[in-house]
Amino acid sequence: MPRIQASLLFVPALVLCPAVLCPAIVQAQNQLTKQEQAAGWKLLFDGSTTTGWTEVTGLPFPKTWTIQDGCLKTIVGPGAFQDIRTVETYRSFEFEFEWKLAKGGNSGVKYMVQKTDRWQKKGVDGFEARARGFEYQLLDDAVAEEAIKDHKRGTASLYTYFAPTPVLQAEPEKFHKSRIVVRGDHVEHWYDGARVLSFEITDPIVVKGFAGADGKLQRDTMISLQHHDAEVWFRNLKIRRLD
Repeated sequence: MPRIQASLLFVPALVLCPAVLCPAIVQAQNQLTKQEQAAGWKLLFDGSTTTGWTEVTGLPFPKTWTIQDGCLKTIVGPGAFQDIRTVETYRSFEFEFEWKLAKGGNSGVKYMVQKTDRWQKKGVDGFEARARGFEYQLLDDAVAEEAIKDHKRGTASLYTYFAPTPVLQAEPEKFHKSRIVVRGDHVEHWYDGARVLSFEITDPIVVKGFAGADGKLQRDTMISLQHHDAEVWFRNLKIRRLD
């Protein structure tokens, strides 16, 4: 009997070992592995400070964003709200990020930014600030009427221009992993490990939608995170230059 009891006591210890005794197998958030560092990846957010980020027009980091549980997070409430941007700019790059939306949420990641706007709405405290450019849409697709009617407005789309394939339904209150690749004229959107969209910057649809009066596109650009008056969390933001 004592041997049976000892054996029974030992089994739970073996079951618990991976989760309790071996936590090191889980990669820490907002850190680069040695392999990533060797491959040229740079961390854009350290999980605890706003170093490297400003309000999208270049003003100091706005009060409508905060850091929560190792994430850059929007603060929702009355008054104006602002997008944020990286201090550095990029031309050809690979950008990876993890994100989570509250139920009914809406956000996006802007790149190939052509201009920024800052204005004040009548009767609203503070100034709105937005990036205008290519947008990797982030959305609670299941309840977003705009995406249900038009897949070019759903998660991982080039917002209002190209829909992902397959059409996605991003689950809210859960982290997803996305990637944006800009290599010369070629662009790719990835979602949870799969490439779901690719297009060329020279596509007439893109040029017509984004180019200036001279028909040219601004190529050197910031990365911007959108505040769409909804709760969104961003973490593990990393980038590597491809030029």
